[in-house]
Amino acid sequence: MTSQYYENDRPKSLQSIWDGLFVIFRTKAGFTMNTKSNKTTILTNEAGTTAFDHQAAPRLIIAGTGSGAGKTTVTLGLMKALAQRGLRVQGFKCGPDYIDPTYHTAVTGRASRNLDAWMTSPDYVRETFARASAGHDISIIEGVMGLYDGKDPLSNTGSTAEIAMVTQTPVILVVDVRSMARSAAAIVLGFQQLEPELHIAGVIVNRCGSAGHYTIVKKAIEQMCGIPVVGWLKRDEDMSIPERHLGLVPAIERGELEPLFQRAADVLLEGTDLDLLLELAASAPPLQLQTHRTAIENDTEQPSQATPQQKHNFTDTCQPVIAVARDAAFNFYYPDNLELLEAAGARLQYFSPLAGEGIPAEADSVYLGGGFPEEFAAVIAGNENFLNGLREAVRTGMPLFAECGGYMVLGETLTDREGVTYTMAGIIPAQVQMQKKRAALGYREASAVQDSFLLKQGEVLRGHEFHYSTMTYREEGEIPYAYETKGLRGLKQEGYASGSVVAGYTHIHLGSYPAAAQRWVHHCNAYRQQRTL
Repeated sequence: MTSQYYENDRPKSLQSIWDGLFVIFRTKAGFTMNTKSNKTTILTNEAGTTAFDHQAAPRLIIAGTGSGAGKTTVTLGLMKALAQRGLRVQGFKCGPDYIDPTYHTAVTGRASRNLDAWMTSPDYVRETFARASAGHDISIIEGVMGLYDGKDPLSNTGSTAEIAMVTQTPVILVVDVRSMARSAAAIVLGFQQLEPELHIAGVIVNRCGSAGHYTIVKKAIEQMCGIPVVGWLKRDEDMSIPERHLGLVPAIERGELEPLFQRAADVLLEGTDLDLLLELAASAPPLQLQTHRTAIENDTEQPSQATPQQKHNFTDTCQPVIAVARDAAFNFYYPDNLELLEAAGARLQYFSPLAGEGIPAEADSVYLGGGFPEEFAAVIAGNENFLNGLREAVRTGMPLFAECGGYMVLGETLTDREGVTYTMAGIIPAQVQMQKKRAALGYREASAVQDSFLLKQGEVLRGHEFHYSTMTYREEGEIPYAYETKGLRGLKQEGYASGSVVAGYTHIHLGSYPAAAQRWVHHCNAYRQQRTL
């Protein structure tokens, strides 16, 4: 097929490629224009609602019939192939996962974003998508599990299908066609009919035995389903994405998976019509987008979700500082969380415990995210500057928030899979033990058991839990739990909240309750004022 988008293998101007895709995001009457810059017009009405007029990036969702169908391979190969053509690619991941966005970021050179309409809201997802897509040539969204798999087996909640409908994005369905022919058409037809509002725009078939096998399934699917099969991937045992073992993220950061990404692109390009995929991406309709002020004026009410837009009016000299641990041991952070803290007025300062760094002297709070501290337990245990800094922060009442891996480091000891035990910060009276079997996985609604710098009692944040370790508290005394969490298997109390510490296994998303970010920064500012008296 002759490309209408490229001349001499280089992209034409964006105006000619994506002509006609400008969209005005006006969802309410009464907007007046107050700012215009390049391709963006910001309009505001009396209620403080804003709409945006800018180019909506062409977009696709890569979904699978189930886990293991090959959607990650297709996603990474497509991102790499498009980047090699000179396009600016923005990646997204459906759901709460941290690993796949790390792949995307490594391939595209741009921070990938999570889109989760259960942890946040449909409006939040749309605006996050629009903001992150702005200025890029194409957005590629990787699905989660099977297309219709999510939080609830009786609805689309938390599924790739929900994100596709919320963002009005065409779906490319990846089907594993091993040992089947016309039956592949029945699978695709069933996926089409389950949700009529969903737009499955095309199919990529994976693990074909031969070109002849591909021709058979292509004819069957196109005859019965009326959509194009845009490509195929042959069976390739060497083309498997590594298991989500510990140390995977450091390997990505060192560039060790670059040959795998290139191989994915090469395999995809051998049998896929990239130009047709671009046409399908360009067929995405304009998004209807609306945002609201994010300033939380009434702290007592659970506000609607909103994305970061407004900065608190702190001067540079009095701006509270949140120290964020960020290296191979601590690297699981939702970009939205960091941006919401900045929007609330904080300045973020990153530091690396693995590099021997301690908590920055100007810090007014500490944020320890998830990651793989067990892989670097010896290094962490040897960084007394870091561990003593945590102890001193707690002694002085500095707000300290830790989740999952960060939570583990606050315990007294950490025992790795080999049975070696290391001394940690000792802030939480508990021992952490790694195990081979997964300890927890799933969405969580985390309700505060008590007041803290993050939440008032009874307020709720949504998030996700995934870990292979257990935290065993000493028997004496009552455990000051941070949250009562609700998941698929019911209610449980988890985490730790005492004094200025809030910690737990749950990875929370501040977009589910932006007031928590505002309150956190408020307490940081109060701490800063107190220590500068």
